[in-house]
Amino acid sequence: MPVNKNALIRYKTIDKCLRNPYRRWTLDDLIDACSDALYEFEGIRKGISKRTIQMDIQLMRSEKLGYNAPIVVYDNKYYKYDDPDYSITNLPLTEQDLNKMSEAVEVLRQFKQFTHFSDMSDVVSKLESHLAAMKRKSPAVINFEKNDDLKGLEHLDFIYQAILNKQTIKINYKSFKARHVSKIIFYPYLLKEYRNRWFVFGVKKHGLDLLNLALDRFTKVKLADDEPFVENTFFEPESFFDDIVGVTKRLNSQPEIVRFIANPQSAPYIETKPIHKSQRIVERRGDGSVLFELNVVINHELQRDLFAFSDGVTVVQPKHLVDYMSKKYKQACLNYETSFEPN
Repeated sequence: MPVNKNALIRYKTIDKCLRNPYRRWTLDDLIDACSDALYEFEGIRKGISKRTIQMDIQLMRSEKLGYNAPIVVYDNKYYKYDDPDYSITNLPLTEQDLNKMSEAVEVLRQFKQFTHFSDMSDVVSKLESHLAAMKRKSPAVINFEKNDDLKGLEHLDFIYQAILNKQTIKINYKSFKARHVSKIIFYPYLLKEYRNRWFVFGVKKHGLDLLNLALDRFTKVKLADDEPFVENTFFEPESFFDDIVGVTKRLNSQPEIVRFIANPQSAPYIETKPIHKSQRIVERRGDGSVLFELNVVINHELQRDLFAFSDGVTVVQPKHLVDYMSKKYKQACLNYETSFEPN
């Protein structure tokens, strides 16, 4: 049975409500929650009727959607799941589902060797592993890095659709440094993941510089239907990230030669897992240390990667980066030298 997008938002919202054991949910509460969700994700202000939510609950209880949700009424007015561990997101796949997914993975596997599809290899391997594990009913043999509690993922599809359809969005945004929420009219151009965080690149209204906004700092996002979309003439997504580590780069930034010495313990790790694709070895030294060189834009992510090696890496060029690293290490030493009582 086909399910439209608004109905799916309602089902997921009802599911989220009924999985919350710290609140009692009346039908009116569920109506309000679904109305808020539709307004947040779709910008729909139209009220939802009581009959609509009642029909949603009936469908979730039935086999039509495959949910068979154990929704019960208690005290003649409150709704809950009879099984506190139930969720519509935890449904097991049927044998037919597994077969269809296996066929899809088989098709995807054919593209793994093509250059344009090289980024899909990890996704295909992940699907293959999970499908094999489900068919064998045994643990997966590959474990991929993930963060199920990552904030902002609920906005991912909305922004993706806005980019595809060239739609302006309104964002309520609160950076880590800000005291108050900023309201931004934003023209989104690209979604990018970096270390399990998602960022959207674009330009705000009347802005001249490219911004990257972390999705986990969004408090609200919706379409700005009254604002015409401004096309991307600011950057080339395919090449913009070639000379950086991470996601931070201004439009006028230029790469610099960065040289650093890795001690014998850190050098093998850096050699086998380069910090950036421009990385090359300048000199191998008699004591086992290695002089590396990068050609990159110096940004926060690069500095953080270098700091991660602590005393295993010494930056020797350029001078402004050497001075910055030295200043930070001196402050860190002061922090450790300051006596304090642990809590």
